Amino acid sequence: MASHFGDRIADSVKKKNTPLIVGLDPVYTRLPRSLQDERGDGVIDMAAAIDSLFDFSTRILKIVAPIVPAVKINIAYFEKYLWEGLEIYYSLLSEAEALGIEVIGDVKRGDIGHTAECYADAHLVNPEFDGMDSVLAPDAITVNGFAGADGILPFADAALENGKGVFVWVRASNPSAAVIQDFADASGMKMYEKLAAVVGDIAAQPDRIGKSGYSNVGMVIGGTSPQETAALRKKYPKCWMLVPGYGSQGATAADCVRFCNPDGLGALINASRSIIYAYENPQYAQQFGDNWEKCIEQAAIDAKIELSKAMQ
Repeated sequence: MASHFGDRIADSVKKKNTPLIVGLDPVYTRLPRSLQDERGDGVIDMAAAIDSLFDFSTRILKIVAPIVPAVKINIAYFEKYLWEGLEIYYSLLSEAEALGIEVIGDVKRGDIGHTAECYADAHLVNPEFDGMDSVLAPDAITVNGFAGADGILPFADAALENGKGVFVWVRASNPSAAVIQDFADASGMKMYEKLAAVVGDIAAQPDRIGKSGYSNVGMVIGGTSPQETAALRKKYPKCWMLVPGYGSQGATAADCVRFCNPDGLGALINASRSIIYAYENPQYAQQFGDNWEKCIEQAAIDAKIELSKAMQ
């Protein structure tokens, strides 16, 4: 397997024949009833919640691993359970590695100097401490580029040294993002365009480009962002683009595949809630009843087909 993240993800997308990735954002109260603690007093037992979240997440990994090239695990949904939640997060990284699926850790860290280096070591470097040989870092992470190149380079450099990837948050998918990220300077350049230029310059450095032609430094661009953001695809051809917003957030397949290159590479299109909670969708509930795993599997297959049709 290639040691360069851009190459590995290109190989995986081609092997699975889809840009679709699945986001793990598990909320205890939305888990299947069979995985929830039925005490009836409205109080959630933390130990039970931890066990259920881990069971739910590992079963999803096993379902989607044969279907998609990568998963995006949002650390926030585990950090809320403090150290035990973080233990689940790192256990899921090991589970995914055993299944041969790439993992993007959605951690959105950002800072400068030594603080950024520490964040990079924490989230991109496999621990070298005694007795922690089984603990792995994700294959790539998301970072916040608000501090500019000084806040991106420590992560990009650590990623390069360790065969990992970095996706810099350039244009968000939420509605109010436009107030700040679409703000233009006197020349008409929008904030997200300026940030994309900074990321693009770093990504295009020759030592960051793999044999596939893609960099290990990419961008996060929401599928619900304005159509104008599609111009970033042509401007920065060496960048992988992580595209959230497909499904529950309202982005359509057509909205998202505009970030793919003609060969089908260049974008990773993330669907989270529309897949991991597919058993809440009457369409799947009627078809599979209480078999929530089949609901999730079918939702992932359907999303994959929908994206394939949109790319034709």
